[in-house]
Amino acid sequence: METANAIGSTAPAPAQVRGSVSSGTLGRHLARRLVEVGVRDVFSVPGDFNLTLLDHLVAEPELNLVGCCNELNAGYAADGYARARGVGACVVTFTVGGLSVLNAIAGAYSENLPVICLVGGPNSNDYGTNRILHHTIGLPDFSQELRCFQTITCTQAVVNNLEDAHELIDTAISTALKESKPVYISISCNLPGIPHPTFCREPVPFFLVPKVSNELGLEAAVEATADFLNKAVKPVIVGGPKLREVMAQQAFMEFAEASGFPIAVMPSGKGLVPEHHPHFIGTYWGAVSSSLCGEIVESADAYVFVGPVFNDYSSVGYSLLIKKEKAVIVQPNRVTIGNGPSLGWVFMAEFLSALAKKLKKNSTALENYNRIYVPPGIPLKREQNEPLRVNVLFKHIQAMLSGDTAVIAETGDSWFNCQKLRLPENCGYEFQMQYGSIGWSVGATLGYAQAAKDKRVIACIGDGSFQVTAQDISTMIRCGQRSIIFLINNGGYTIEVEIHDGPYNVIKNWDYTGLVNAIHNGEGKCWTAKVRNEDELTKAIETATWEEKDSLCFIEILVHKDDTSKELLEWGSRVAAANSRPPNPQ
Repeated sequence: METANAIGSTAPAPAQVRGSVSSGTLGRHLARRLVEVGVRDVFSVPGDFNLTLLDHLVAEPELNLVGCCNELNAGYAADGYARARGVGACVVTFTVGGLSVLNAIAGAYSENLPVICLVGGPNSNDYGTNRILHHTIGLPDFSQELRCFQTITCTQAVVNNLEDAHELIDTAISTALKESKPVYISISCNLPGIPHPTFCREPVPFFLVPKVSNELGLEAAVEATADFLNKAVKPVIVGGPKLREVMAQQAFMEFAEASGFPIAVMPSGKGLVPEHHPHFIGTYWGAVSSSLCGEIVESADAYVFVGPVFNDYSSVGYSLLIKKEKAVIVQPNRVTIGNGPSLGWVFMAEFLSALAKKLKKNSTALENYNRIYVPPGIPLKREQNEPLRVNVLFKHIQAMLSGDTAVIAETGDSWFNCQKLRLPENCGYEFQMQYGSIGWSVGATLGYAQAAKDKRVIACIGDGSFQVTAQDISTMIRCGQRSIIFLINNGGYTIEVEIHDGPYNVIKNWDYTGLVNAIHNGEGKCWTAKVRNEDELTKAIETATWEEKDSLCFIEILVHKDDTSKELLEWGSRVAAANSRPPNPQ
């Protein structure tokens, strides 16, 4: 992954901007800043308030504008792009575009992704007047969009004056990278092309000051944690999703190597820890953990949770058998040791690297795991032309994985089936567990594939989710992407069925391959197949990976509506129990 910080980096050589756009403009400055922090593709939907801004982004030779079918997908694409590249960006128009992209930006906030959301705003002369503008709700107050974004971004900049535009833009972009959260920047439609003295030269190289721990706090945290863990008999390590936001994966592995403890991941941390490592024991997800992983973690007398998020989904309806007094919780800037001290301004990567030097090696829990581990059992048998089962599908997906692939799992049963895949070295893995917005994966696949052109994305998407955001298959084809999408058609919202069933979970069936063929319309490279049994699946995968290796491949998998993973059945019943708790007595 490319990092977005560009700490101490120098600016790229000045680039000549096409056309008559002056280098001393707001639009030119913004375009260069995006390039400097690592953005190469910006996902957009045009509207009259952002057209001039788009002209300046198009004029920047190192930026590529990717037009999306709607704002929600543009936001999801920026989310997927940020996962692969470290930062993402989207551009929409005022209010009608801004309010459409909100859901995607909220998801990026929940997953700690730095996404720069640019909005073309009203003419600067219209602020503070009593005018009513189009694309608004018909009141002379233009602040509805800003107020919505205030709750789902870490900072907001309304640029309607050239005097402070430079400062507002730089502060917003820096804040996105420092806090690993989305930001909102609204730019008045009449400002991007106007020269101003503050933009009269090439931007000074972008720089972020590294965060440094409180030295005494770091020392105290390391000593207390080392004392706590060195007394333990069978400690374990569990990696969580916040490893990504502070880029602490390397320090995590340094700590894991030095300790000898077994390594598990929380479900939302999958893909952030190398699964080919000999200490890796699987996913810790309470009652739906990988085989024997849950037992090893929950029977440990000490566990180090690094960057965890404990919510009702990751805790399987609050049913984890974890005790606070046995846990060391390492958050991005705080360490809490059992029921004892909690020390702030101690940064994760520094802490883990320092702790690695103070630990006694202890492989007891790993030896226990290896002693009781049973390899995967009897190969799945099937009758001739037997309808395809989901577990057979994922057996074949497992065989497709390599360091040149990445998996994107849509909200739904794909969460559980993809969680069981063993990732080879350098194989990417993404899903949106905290926010869990169905349809996220279509846009995220577009964005991730655009950022990670060296990998072939394998996306597993349910039919219900696909119906929400299907249009941007069009953009994938237009961008020449070669992802493989497995559309799992089981006739409804299966994850909802297992939480609480009702007629609303059944959806209208589509001819999904027919739809994608219509979107393809003979332009670009796209190949589709319908699969009903294992022989057809084997043939489809072979075609997708050989003859059609340079095409977008869309494979519709027809399965029984009740063909779900055992983990979803267990998880769904526990989440349903948590959702249906009666009110406390008043």
